[in-house]
Amino acid sequence: MENKNVLYLFDIENGDVVGVDEAGRGPLAGPVVAAVAKIKKYDERLNKINDSKKLTEKMRDSLYDVILENFEVGIGIATVEEIDSVNILNATFLAMRRAISNLDPNIKFERVLVDGNHKIREYEGEQIPVVKGDSKSLSIAAASIIAKVTRDRMLVGISEKYPEYQFAKHKGYGTVVHRNMILEKGPIEGVHRKSFLKKILGE
Repeated sequence: MENKNVLYLFDIENGDVVGVDEAGRGPLAGPVVAAVAKIKKYDERLNKINDSKKLTEKMRDSLYDVILENFEVGIGIATVEEIDSVNILNATFLAMRRAISNLDPNIKFERVLVDGNHKIREYEGEQIPVVKGDSKSLSIAAASIIAKVTRDRMLVGISEKYPEYQFAKHKGYGTVVHRNMILEKGPIEGVHRKSFLKKILGE
């Protein structure tokens, strides 16, 4: 039998669960992406899974395929327009609900483990907020990696369309280079979050 790690044992202790996490709450550009993950079989390679922020991009890319092989996965996205309309927190909850609804309807589970200290608003199923969940729960950590890699690849695609903004490097976060580019060339419609740029643009 595989040597199951403590993150997986945490999930087992909480019953038949899925984990939910998001990527992209803080950037100035791009959507917020959420993912839900439910383990279907355990593999020793899953012992390498950890909080996505503690992994290199190369490690996340490698684990992405391992997760898709060993987990049931759903992905949900809230657009820049939705972020500006309902605010980032509500857009995050919207992406999380979409991720859960995009999970195969034949996949059954008892409760959702949610990274952070908030329950998902307007979600009626049983859920447990888990502070620093991506370092405690294997399913949350897996969802974290799926959400992060999915969003990063979306920003790489945007970078191909707008290479001068260097989205492939900063992934929409407020680096000095990114901020200076916004001041020099202005925000890109449908890419930059207008509600996040008020301090930069003085509006």
